[in-house]
Amino acid sequence: MNTSLTMLVVATAGTLWALPCDAAEADKKQPKKELIAQAHTEKPANEAATFSYKPPLRGAPATRVGGGTRSLGARSFTVSVLAPNETGFTTRNDPTVYWYVSETVNAPVELTVTTTEPLKDAATPAVEIMLQPPIAKGVHALRLADYGISLKPGVEYQWFVAVVANPAQRSGDIIAGGAIKRLAEGDAVQERVKRAPQAAWPAMYADSGIWYDALDQLSQQISANPGDARLRRQRAALLEQVGLREAALFDREAIR
Repeated sequence: MNTSLTMLVVATAGTLWALPCDAAEADKKQPKKELIAQAHTEKPANEAATFSYKPPLRGAPATRVGGGTRSLGARSFTVSVLAPNETGFTTRNDPTVYWYVSETVNAPVELTVTTTEPLKDAATPAVEIMLQPPIAKGVHALRLADYGISLKPGVEYQWFVAVVANPAQRSGDIIAGGAIKRLAEGDAVQERVKRAPQAAWPAMYADSGIWYDALDQLSQQISANPGDARLRRQRAALLEQVGLREAALFDREAIR
């Protein structure tokens, strides 16, 4: 990667925010109105039930990679990015992305964010963050704001989690990745959502097809209320809707 466009940060696992009880425990022809669906704000009062994620571009190419069970030494584990199968959307210029490991990892983990823009147009630098082991089992969060990363509207970015099994032979890395794009209409969406009670924000974002904001808002609510089984069930169901069953099981087991 071009060093002029790459920032390397070596950190311990503690420097990334992780959820309490989680760590250690284009088509251009698509009508704009389909990209941002109107959110349905009426939900059952008890809302033990879940809400639905509605992908804004159905049939879009798959961008999520990895996520299977792999072996490191004598142990098997899963590493997954908590992203939809296709490119996920955000309204924020500096969103938070989430990833999951099914077991404690005793190897470095590298997090990378890159732009798909041509090099000459890439105003936002890539970032590489190296976490030193042990990396706790559970859901972890990477806040791009903590590293000065700002996403340009309408530009697709790729992000990856790599377990570095052998630093001298990176071809053996265990990798999972996804894609994220900031909506050009993000401010208008945020204004509409913020007129509703904060508890309804995850459902509204999900209903509007804005994956990363839905997951982030729900995860923040779990962080603030780690014992709330309803919130855990909602996040588990959200993850299951995009095929992230093992990460969902982590939440379901946390409330048993």
